[in-house]
Amino acid sequence: MTKLKKGDKAPAFKGKDQDGNIISLDDFKGHKLVLYFYPKDSTPGCTSQACNLRDNYDLLIEKGYKVVGVSADSEKSHKKFIEKNNLPFPLIADTDKEMLKAYGVWGPKKFMGREFLGIHRTTFVIDEEGSILEVIEKVQTKDHTAQVINE
Repeated sequence: MTKLKKGDKAPAFKGKDQDGNIISLDDFKGHKLVLYFYPKDSTPGCTSQACNLRDNYDLLIEKGYKVVGVSADSEKSHKKFIEKNNLPFPLIADTDKEMLKAYGVWGPKKFMGREFLGIHRTTFVIDEEGSILEVIEKVQTKDHTAQVINE
């Protein structure tokens, strides 16, 4: 769904995390960033994906990656999701959908025959200079870290 591709400059962003801290793309200069967009806190697929990244977090850090999740859920919802699943990385509350639209992950979806607007689960691996190294659109929630590291 996204029009962004490998080699493109990642769109600049600023958003609030679960604690109200402002996080921006500039914060990650000099680091590789796993910026993953997911539909909703505390749903089965999103929990599997977050927990897979959590369980492999030390490996990701060792390989030079930082991790940030993004959804349209509120800061309060993110805080509960992090506490419940012991997540070691921040989640941005993009309630106004600015980041979702900038990264092209907000759009029409179909589920059980009905069409609606929603978030397309997509991960962007961004290099130390802010360019996109990889776009993962067919996310395997239970084995997402392997997709990130092998891309």
